[in-house]
Amino acid sequence: MFVDSSPPPEMDVLPAYPSNSGSATPSAAHTPGTHSAVHNRKRKRAPPTASSPAPSDPGSIAGANTPTEILVSRADLSSRPILAISRGPTFVPALEGSEFYRTEFIGVNRHGFRYVPAGINPPGHAQPCRTIESNPTAFRVSWEDRSPFLRVTKDGLEISGTKGFRSARCNAPIREGNWYMEVKIVHGGGEFVGDEVKSEGSHVRLGWGRREAPLNGPAGLDGYSYGYRDKTGDKVTLSRPRPYGRPFGSGDVIGMYISLPSHYEADKDDPHDPAHIKRERIPIELKGQEYFEILEYPQSKEMTALMDHSGKSTNSASLPSSSKKSLEKGKLPERGGPINANKTAAPALRPLPTLPASRIAFFVNGESQGIAFQDIYDYLQLRQSNTQRKAKEKKRTREGVKEHRENPFDDGTLGYYPFISLFNDARVRLNPGPDFDFPPPADIDALLDGTTPEPDIKRTWRPTCERYPEFMAEQWAIDAQEEEEAKVEMARQAEVDHIEEEKRVQRNKKRQQAEARKRAKKAEQQAALGASAGTSTPGSVNTFGLAHTPSTALHIPGSSTSSTIKDEDRHTPVPLIGLGISGIGNYPNPSPLRHATNAYNPEGSIEYEDSPAPTYASSGEFRGEQSGYNSETAHDDAEMEFLDAVDADLERES
Repeated sequence: MFVDSSPPPEMDVLPAYPSNSGSATPSAAHTPGTHSAVHNRKRKRAPPTASSPAPSDPGSIAGANTPTEILVSRADLSSRPILAISRGPTFVPALEGSEFYRTEFIGVNRHGFRYVPAGINPPGHAQPCRTIESNPTAFRVSWEDRSPFLRVTKDGLEISGTKGFRSARCNAPIREGNWYMEVKIVHGGGEFVGDEVKSEGSHVRLGWGRREAPLNGPAGLDGYSYGYRDKTGDKVTLSRPRPYGRPFGSGDVIGMYISLPSHYEADKDDPHDPAHIKRERIPIELKGQEYFEILEYPQSKEMTALMDHSGKSTNSASLPSSSKKSLEKGKLPERGGPINANKTAAPALRPLPTLPASRIAFFVNGESQGIAFQDIYDYLQLRQSNTQRKAKEKKRTREGVKEHRENPFDDGTLGYYPFISLFNDARVRLNPGPDFDFPPPADIDALLDGTTPEPDIKRTWRPTCERYPEFMAEQWAIDAQEEEEAKVEMARQAEVDHIEEEKRVQRNKKRQQAEARKRAKKAEQQAALGASAGTSTPGSVNTFGLAHTPSTALHIPGSSTSSTIKDEDRHTPVPLIGLGISGIGNYPNPSPLRHATNAYNPEGSIEYEDSPAPTYASSGEFRGEQSGYNSETAHDDAEMEFLDAVDADLERES
């Protein structure tokens, strides 16, 4: 039975992007293994058969396995068709002539990941992909959220098992309110099916489970699910059966009822409130279809601790280490004893919140079996401690790769799902309503409480078939919210990029101005040196371009007479120790050590006080950043100091 739901907002008719050749290709299918702009984390293999065309494509039939011609370029997202309905799955008969099928070319939830069909957004959107549906668009068993060992019909309402307990969830969670559905047992209650001899027959467990409940086990395996057994009529959770109702088997119709309190809104002042809506999902291409890959919510150690039937601590730190003597004698170490003080104590477990006034009940052929479970555990994630939060914040996204992260918040898919578990060849058929074989009373809670319902009371519960379109509307509302947030983030990032670009332009401008000033300063220095060389006395020119006469009388500090350097001596190198320059021209070093003697003028002498070579200390000037000193001007400063010393000597002699 197909029940149509409302399409996504503004997505009734979705045009296709033009291909590189300019022609529209709305019916094109994807080619596995080709290049994709969306990050692909799975190995691609060429399928043996082509997948089903998009149900929204012209000429396609829902559920038909019609091959389609590959017309779309895989170069970028603009060449992909915009789909409102997922292409998958492809139905492969389990046996020849069987009404049950295996589903291929879909992302099956396993290995800690789950998958949601995604569609390419039209141009102008900030987000590349959005949530889309898969056929049939109605409340049914989820194609992706079930064990691959379970076979299904094309309408998704009938399931058949194979070996061992395997489970499936439906495609919409219950988050609040009162909801009811029926499940007809086609084969179950220990009935043997087929010619194959098995130690046990076919069995069924029905119940409600959260996202964390494993699909490779039955309902009630842990604290994440609550089940009802066909063999004994027991209720079971945490793998602990308790007497509840009567057994049921083939031909019986089981009514499943759940009541949850109103979902509370997240505290806006508390950024770490687990009730905040936040998604952690990555769009990928998987088996010819775009999917959102999501890291499944992990099981908490607090829930795992509830599985300890013995009541003893599961912390290995409390167990003493084995001694060599006990091992030599063949004795195992005792499991009792004091806790090893050297071991670090295990962190305290967080409290497990429950949903007040919540309840789960079952009906057999319209007969109430009473309340099975009440005040069940809350489906929200446990609040992270500061230590856990800081440890996870240290994990950064690698450059060029977007990594999955655990989501401590509600992504809109949390809740309790109808949980169907089949053993061996068991077979059931779901009836989400609105027409039931055994309609319950208008006020189920009054019946469970043993009170008399008011006459002509309005129905207080809803059939689960109404939940699917409501759930999809919630998902599209979150899509719209993420789109707005992405646009705001893009605008903010564009503003940041604009500011950074302006800063970069200003830095380049200042650098060019500084280089221009530097070049102008060097040009001025060279012009000054050239002018001083042009006004000097004709004669020979020294290394720095300073002209001098063939014979010059210079005063030698420390001596009362002047010395005259002859022509034949003026090219003799003289070490200029005081300036750190040796053998430049024919000018002597004014230092008193130029004759390599021990003579030194003590402080206070005329020669010391009237030294013609001023130093940094005598002039009282600071050297460093204030003077513009750098490695490029160091040589120029040395030249100027030498020239100043020469000028001073010439002035004194004249």
